[in-house]
Amino acid sequence: MIAARPALSRWARWLPLEAMLALRFLREGRLQSSMVLAGVTAGVAVTVFLTQLIAQLQTAIIDRVMGSQAHVVILPTQEQVLRLPSEQAQAAQVQPRLQRQRAVDQWERVAALAAATPGVLAVSPVVSGPALVTRGAAVQSVTVLGVRAEDYRQVVRMDGYMIAGRFELSTSGTLIGRELAEDLGLQLGDKLRVSSGSRSQVLTVTGLFDMGSRELNRRRIFTTLRLAQTLLDMPGSVSVIDLSVADLFGANAVADPLREQTGLRVESWMQTNAGLLNALSNQTISNNLIRGFVVAIVALGISSVLVVSVVQKQREIGILRAMGAGRRQIMWVFLLQGALMGALGSALGALLAYGLLVLFSHIFKAPDGSAMYTAVLDVALVLGAGVLACAVGMLAAFMPARRAARMDPVQAIRA
Repeated sequence: MIAARPALSRWARWLPLEAMLALRFLREGRLQSSMVLAGVTAGVAVTVFLTQLIAQLQTAIIDRVMGSQAHVVILPTQEQVLRLPSEQAQAAQVQPRLQRQRAVDQWERVAALAAATPGVLAVSPVVSGPALVTRGAAVQSVTVLGVRAEDYRQVVRMDGYMIAGRFELSTSGTLIGRELAEDLGLQLGDKLRVSSGSRSQVLTVTGLFDMGSRELNRRRIFTTLRLAQTLLDMPGSVSVIDLSVADLFGANAVADPLREQTGLRVESWMQTNAGLLNALSNQTISNNLIRGFVVAIVALGISSVLVVSVVQKQREIGILRAMGAGRRQIMWVFLLQGALMGALGSALGALLAYGLLVLFSHIFKAPDGSAMYTAVLDVALVLGAGVLACAVGMLAAFMPARRAARMDPVQAIRA
């Protein structure tokens, strides 16, 4: 054991020898320690800030896109027409059948099967098709969506899109979008005529919605399931079955077995929004690359400063070895320096990251003036960054610590 300990403050005297020496070396090299601490703080701040920012922006994008559509849709199979070869044609041509409303075969059985599938939260049968909306001399082409309000609101959060009235449907009522109401000069309680083929119905506007898309607001109207079946000449049938799932990114795992079991077309949002999914994946890859470069730069900074510290403290290390300090103790002195700089830098970096999130949330706004994201920190992310910073600090200090531990006491003292 060592008889005497370097003079430090009273509280430090109760620390183990390795921790006490690590604090002393850090304090004596204030300039170097400050530079390393600044680098670790900046690295942690960049990592936490970018990760939190990208995660929140991705969540906002997905929520905006998926808020108006189902996670999985079940569609009827495509019908095809065989054209016989003519004198000029060499072979028969197969073309899709045109201008015909297709229905999901045995949709009630399919809906029950979908509802029993693990991971499915809600099932909503939908009848959709083209129609014309008339009010006076104004005519607008729309898509009629016949739904059961209690089922559809569990798949698409329509309650949050309503700006007038409630998402409830009656036999003589309809819900229309903000833009369609403005185009036709409609308000709650006004009447309009909906026509499809040879069928038409006069309906009363009972609610207005805004789904965040002018095209959807202008083209969609909602009616009861039975009324849409009558207007579109699809008695007792539905044209699509919408599903919502518990795991958004596990939609394919729900769609694939349903496709095999039913023989119908089953599409997940991951298939219909492949471009969005690819963009989000590229964002994640870019973020990981940036974090990797930041970690490497911080590790090199810590390692280079501790190498200099070993050279500067060569005589002290030799004296400590001569007084009985073991190689493991000397090694832990420098490993603890790396860990301490990582821990303190991660705490300061988390505070800096939060400040950056607050600052940018006030600078960058959405087109409607609302904040693009909320300035909050994920506790798990902060703790993970702290653990990573400490681990990187210790790994970066390993080589300098090993070099210090292998010093010959006599040669170190003579240097």
